[in-house]
Formats: sequence, structure tokens, C-alpha cells
Amino acid sequence: MAEHSAGILLYRRGSNGLEVLLVHPGGPFWRRKDAGAWQIPKGKIDEGEELLEAALREFEEELGVSPTGTARPLGRVRQAAGKLVDAFALEGDLDADAIASTNFEMEWPPKSGAMRSFPEVDRAAWFTMAEAREKMLVSQRPLLDQLEEQLNG
Repeated sequence: MAEHSAGILLYRRGSNGLEVLLVHPGGPFWRRKDAGAWQIPKGKIDEGEELLEAALREFEEELGVSPTGTARPLGRVRQAAGKLVDAFALEGDLDADAIASTNFEMEWPPKSGAMRSFPEVDRAAWFTMAEAREKMLVSQRPLLDQLEEQLNG
């Protein structure tokens, strides 16, 4: 069975029009990647956990902020490796420069026996829809279309 995650696509309306908050994954694999690497804050759904509950928990773990407001189902995408991601749209605002992510540990460098700690998310930023289409993981880009459809529908 495919891995399953849930996440939040936070959006705001400002002087630049519609903007979305994306996060850049931490760790050595993503360190030098930019275009096509950004994504929504998301994570694995725990046993017995509701999709929205998981999405809100992961948002707080990755950004250090509890989202407020009413989240609406946005849709499901399948990432390149097969992972399913259920997303929720939520209107809100936060200071992207003030995030505080939880850390994960992994062996680094590979086969060195040395364990190192890395933030799940090393940065967050607000992007216009056009910018987000360039920065975001290709497999998550349909979420931008779904958001625009919801807001314009």
C-alpha cells in the first residue's frame, strides 16, 4: 500500500494577489535543490488519525505554529514515488522567517555510522501563484489549480 500523507496549503490575498506558503525540506538531499523542491507542509498520517487532524499536526510540527481558521478539503495528489497526499486549503498568514521546525535524525554521510540531526523544514516562504508553479514539486502543482478553482468557483 502506498504511503499516505496529509498537509495544508496556506494561502493569503495581498497586494501581489493570491500567495501560497510553501516549505523547503531540510536535510542534505534537498540542500542544493530549489526549483521543483518546495512543497506544502505535510506528513504521515498516524494510525487512526483523521486526515485533517494529521494535516494540522504536521503543519505545527514543521512550522512551529498552530494554524487557525476553517480548512477545506482541496484534493489528493500522487507524488512521483507513489505517496498519496491529501491537502486542505486554509486562509491565513504567518511570518515565514520565524518558523521553528522539528528535527529528524539520519546517518550522514551515508555508511559513516554518524547520526546527524536536520530540521524537517529548513525554510518557508510566500510565493505568488506563478512563482509557486516554478518552485513546487511537480506532483503537487495540481493543488494550486484546485485552490484557484475553489476560490474562483
